[in-house]
Amino acid sequence: MSKLIPSTLLSDIPDLYETEGVLDPILRVKLFTPDSSWTWYIIELSRSDLNTCYGFVVGLESELGYFNLEEVESLHGSLGLNVERDLSFQSTRLSTIKKETV
Repeated sequence: MSKLIPSTLLSDIPDLYETEGVLDPILRVKLFTPDSSWTWYIIELSRSDLNTCYGFVVGLESELGYFNLEEVESLHGSLGLNVERDLSFQSTRLSTIKKETV
């Protein structure tokens, strides 16, 4: 189980491929490094391993893709701070976040 995603949020996140074909999916969770510019928005989370995510990643580039929660949890920013979940983030459409990150 991920330290970043509490079990209370799991039922709100669609399983992998559940939103396939949705043109403007909902981003359910925001993870970020407080001391760098990387952000991971989770759209889907694998129910089978609770580790594989599909979402929107903002870093050197902004792109949709798959990422691994264990790997994200192991990352640290330039000051050594851990990745955190944005507790104030509310589910938002991809199109809205894309406008804000451009």
